[in-house]
Amino acid sequence: METLQKAFLVAYWKNEMEFVEFQYNPAELTFNKGVQMAEVSIPGLDSPVLQFVHGKAETVTFDMFFDTTDAGMGAKAQSVTEFVDLVYSMVKIDPETHAPPVCNFNWNARFPGKDISSNLGNQTRTDFTCLVESVRHKYTMFTSAGVPVRATVMVSLREYKTLDDQRKQLNLQSPDRTRSRVLQSGETLSFVARQHYGRAADWRFVADSNGIEDPRRLRPGTFLTMPPKG
Repeated sequence: METLQKAFLVAYWKNEMEFVEFQYNPAELTFNKGVQMAEVSIPGLDSPVLQFVHGKAETVTFDMFFDTTDAGMGAKAQSVTEFVDLVYSMVKIDPETHAPPVCNFNWNARFPGKDISSNLGNQTRTDFTCLVESVRHKYTMFTSAGVPVRATVMVSLREYKTLDDQRKQLNLQSPDRTRSRVLQSGETLSFVARQHYGRAADWRFVADSNGIEDPRRLRPGTFLTMPPKG
């Protein structure tokens, strides 16, 4: 018989890790991931040219259910807030770091995102590192003395990745093939070089690769070739 695996949340406080195990595994998980696209209008074309700008932070939402009625409904009733407040704490500010804690949502090795396309390299995952964006707790049962003994906690998580984490995961520092992009209004070659090669100082390489003699006179809608650097 397969062993039941409980989902859990971990909060990484300044001086400790705090675990909150789900009393009951979630019945549903809702993941939401999108990208930011820009429309570059070029005179004479039937529709704008779409240009990828950046990915958006992924979100995960789910409900956590807690029930302490097994301890009784009388004087020895156990308050369900002993569990709920641990989750609620994850949206509070740590006095040491001046920010809410970075958290991790984990369940099992077949976590959603484990089986993404092999074309995405090392972007697979088996957990979800995040900040807790919101916690909404609803108490649905109380003892005669007013002690809450049953609650549903609606939790929203937002993906958290440092710049170094993303660079290592995406491996964008050294593109190995020629790419192209459309120059948008307000962009400079330094911005484009930093976004593509990781160094603003590579603007001259971009200019030389595209025959640009005066980088101060750039026209939105210009197609740029972004070759690999040797």
